[in-house]
Amino acid sequence: MSIDAHQHFWKYNPREYAFLGEEMARIHRDFFPEDLAEEQDEVGFGGSVAVQARQSLVESRWLLELADEFSRIKGVVGWVDLCSEKVRDDLARFASNAKFVGIRHVAEDEPDDRFLVRDDFRRGIDQLREFALTYDLLVYPRQLPAAIELVRAFPEQPFVLDHLGKPGIKSGALDGWEESIRELARSANVFCKLSGMVTEADWKHWQVHDFFPYLDVVWDAFGEDRVMVGSDWPVCLVAATYPQVIGIVDQYLQRKEVSDETRKKVFGRNAIRFYGLVE
Repeated sequence: MSIDAHQHFWKYNPREYAFLGEEMARIHRDFFPEDLAEEQDEVGFGGSVAVQARQSLVESRWLLELADEFSRIKGVVGWVDLCSEKVRDDLARFASNAKFVGIRHVAEDEPDDRFLVRDDFRRGIDQLREFALTYDLLVYPRQLPAAIELVRAFPEQPFVLDHLGKPGIKSGALDGWEESIRELARSANVFCKLSGMVTEADWKHWQVHDFFPYLDVVWDAFGEDRVMVGSDWPVCLVAATYPQVIGIVDQYLQRKEVSDETRKKVFGRNAIRFYGLVE
């Protein structure tokens, strides 16, 4: 089964989704599982991992309700306050649902670039293994050094880097980001999502080859067993259609002339293994 390892659902409310600025007006509406199913059918995908968009326990519960109702949602990466003294209770409650597979905190919005290695946050990360939960790293390149320090401190904890660490695709920048990616990938407990690329590019004028230098770095650093495709739908719609986003990775793999077995890993098997999804 082909799995989209990174997408979102929401009931749009301008107060609760203020991060979707005016330049993203085209996605200022509701997005539900039925909408994604239509998109996935077009490219032959049969499932997805729904990832939190708001830092809210309410949203985490809602995503699990959707997952219980729609079999295409194979897993939920939700949010709990990892710095809270009640974090273990929150994790236990959510992890009782088999489809709750991981946690994400929007670290990219934290003013402290070393937020990920704060003592209170690390105490929360330390709780995840008890419940067999993964952690999604959402960071900008300037925060990658802290991410590297974090994953080294917890070598048994599975981590996955979202959106290639948000490199400067629009400007064509590689310096700094590339070195950090290669350093991060030296930790075998870290995977990487081939996702979120179009929104880091020129939304109106990107070309498929714009992404290849970044994919080359990630492919070389992580290898075929630790990368997975993700759409970042519906955020991606500000710059590309769903088939176009999936097509970027597809064309890259064609360019590399990989085997069918490798394609299956990137388009589903690695996500299933990382998140422990039930097909």
